[in-house]
Amino acid sequence: MEFGLVALWLAAFLALGLLGAPLAARFFRGFPDRGVALALPLSLAVVGIVAYWVGHLSLTAGLVIGLVALVALSVLSVRNLDRNRFDFRAMAGPAVVFALAFLFMTAVRALDPAVHPGGGEKFLDFGLLKSLLRTTRLPPEDFWFAGKPVKYYYGGHLLTALLAKLTFTEARYAYNLALAGFFGMLATAVYGLAGAIAAARGRSARTAGVVGVFFVGFASNLETPGRAVLWTLPDGLTQTVAGALGVAIEGLVASPAAFSYWDASRVIPGTVNEFPLFAWLNGDLHAHMMSTPFLLLAAGVWFAYYRTSADALGRRRLLVFGALPPLAGLLAVINTWSFPTAVGVGWLALTFDDGTPTALVPRLDSRWPSGESWLARELSRTTGALAVAAGVLVMGLLWSLPFWLGAASGRAIAFLPDRSALGPLVLVHGAFVAVFVPYLLARSRALAKRTRQAALMATVGLFTLAWLVDAAALALFGPLLLVGWLVLAVRRNGEHLAQTKSGLTQRARPAESDGGVEGRPSLPDVGFETVLLVAGVGLVLIVEFVYIQENAGPGRFNTVFKTYAQVWVLFGTAAGAMAAWLAGAPESSAATLSGGARTAGRVLLVVLVLSTSIYGALALTDQLTSEASVATVENPTLDALEFVSTTHPEEAAAIAWLDAREGQPHIVSTPGCYCNEDDDLTSYNWVNAPSSLTGLPTVVGWDHEIGYRGENPYLERVADVETIYQGTPDERARLLDEYDVRYIYVGPNERAAYGPTDFDDLRGVSVAKRWDAVTIYRVNQGRLAA
Repeated sequence: MEFGLVALWLAAFLALGLLGAPLAARFFRGFPDRGVALALPLSLAVVGIVAYWVGHLSLTAGLVIGLVALVALSVLSVRNLDRNRFDFRAMAGPAVVFALAFLFMTAVRALDPAVHPGGGEKFLDFGLLKSLLRTTRLPPEDFWFAGKPVKYYYGGHLLTALLAKLTFTEARYAYNLALAGFFGMLATAVYGLAGAIAAARGRSARTAGVVGVFFVGFASNLETPGRAVLWTLPDGLTQTVAGALGVAIEGLVASPAAFSYWDASRVIPGTVNEFPLFAWLNGDLHAHMMSTPFLLLAAGVWFAYYRTSADALGRRRLLVFGALPPLAGLLAVINTWSFPTAVGVGWLALTFDDGTPTALVPRLDSRWPSGESWLARELSRTTGALAVAAGVLVMGLLWSLPFWLGAASGRAIAFLPDRSALGPLVLVHGAFVAVFVPYLLARSRALAKRTRQAALMATVGLFTLAWLVDAAALALFGPLLLVGWLVLAVRRNGEHLAQTKSGLTQRARPAESDGGVEGRPSLPDVGFETVLLVAGVGLVLIVEFVYIQENAGPGRFNTVFKTYAQVWVLFGTAAGAMAAWLAGAPESSAATLSGGARTAGRVLLVVLVLSTSIYGALALTDQLTSEASVATVENPTLDALEFVSTTHPEEAAAIAWLDAREGQPHIVSTPGCYCNEDDDLTSYNWVNAPSSLTGLPTVVGWDHEIGYRGENPYLERVADVETIYQGTPDERARLLDEYDVRYIYVGPNERAAYGPTDFDDLRGVSVAKRWDAVTIYRVNQGRLAA
């Protein structure tokens, strides 16, 4: 085990967080920890944004200038801070949370560190990291499409490469250490944001933070506890219930010994339903995972805006137009799917905040219609917030303009995909719904009677519509969206709809919380946690009707996958803040639970914690005791490439030899393509290892490139590679020159695909190195051209 590297990376992360703490304190004033929980992703965001832009000239210079920019901003911030307001005990909490989460995931990854090709995108992720560490400027060259820049969002891999450069760590170790670091950042961001939201409502920040970390970092969906319940039933009853539910008697239903960690990620047919623990156990260093701390950082900035006085327009403008556009731009480069989500959360924050959103833009405010009726005012406010959010989106596009002009690949929007059935939806989201329903029901009591009646009628209408159009999600989430929107609107604009303790409707002033004095309106005790709830529910409903057409999977496969990863983080943070109320709200709150209800709330939390922990307990036990992990348990390592010498010893030395080459010389090897007759030569198998594990660009790699560049350009290169291995000397020479190939790899896959082949008769091509199973030829482009 590489304990020295673990200590080095932990120290580097904590140092970066400490360096960004003054800047975080300026952004997140009023947070219980003064924003320390968000300081590390904020620091990396500053360094990453600067490095991304400067990196188009020099990546090393980008890292240095990014660190200088972070130091300068922190120095400027620390001058105006009130040191007397720092609660160092509260600030120490996030550091402890990060250290624990980082060390936990480091231990998990040390049991299965390999970047093997099956069951995920590790070949893609490791290849991107290696390519970034080899390049001197951005964008990196595509290691699966030599000579062309990468057509993929690579911001998270860029941050990993910067951390590897900063700590002088090889990619084979940086891969898993970065995974642990992103997990630690996610857990800490949830802890800080959920705690700050709860504290703003007068509830326990620590309770909210701890429960939020559990829901996001360790809890699973209800698929595993549901199967566990079926297993505990008598055999006859298990058969009956499983048959009625359409559940096969396999996996955990059959026996705990048959449990597979994979099953819980494939609940809704035709989609992927990952949650963080599954994703990090699976071990991809993928965009939908690395973006989560920065999505919560953006949500934290929106929350800082949300709780800033409407009179403080200068600070509000700084947050909305100064901080959020570059952060949104960074999110676009890390994970483009999170870019609209960050802006969408902002639209909701602008809509439900006490201030007027158009006041942020004086010219817009002076021309925007206000409306005379309550409905007209609400519509004006919502569209005004949308206009401001659109401005943030446009500015975010400008902050990431090189990405859109180069690395981004086009996609088409499609409508009306296959929809989710009610049962799978409940299994995926049921734990969160169990928290949201009592929370919103308690707050709906503050609505006027007529409003509650209208909401009830609308809910009946949603159920009817869901039945007519076969959209179970409308029945499950439509009422949550409706009630969540209503209580947020009433809290802000309560003079029209709030209900007094005496049952009369009177004018009421918007307030954070009201004790419900006799004759005075009692407004819904809601805040930013409900904004996050509405945002997550909106995303779930959108993907039931709209999806992105692409080649990553059939239909809405990838759309649900990438969207649900964000939904889980938003839901988990909101549920953490709500859990502080379920565990016991302050007596002054209008939504205070009675003694019996408080006990029921605590019991509900205990049941949810225990049931959603079953997956983690079984998955970690399986990882410790499985036959494949025994050797790793005895000798844990973070070396992502150690498996090569065990699983493919015949090629290990050849790949290591290629990896030792300087720069990014082009190579050619067998593509991982569906067009190959041999199934072992398709993607997600041991194909293109020479490029994926070294970062050296190959002429054409996995058929992911079809989604990035189109089918015809990809298949043209596939045909060219076949010609290089099987064509005439003139054809071979022409193509080797066209693609500037410097090394030809002839290993087991190449012989399986093209038969016996050699290049001994081709002028300018000579054997560079030969092993029993692999021969690598060196191409002298000068002699080849002659």
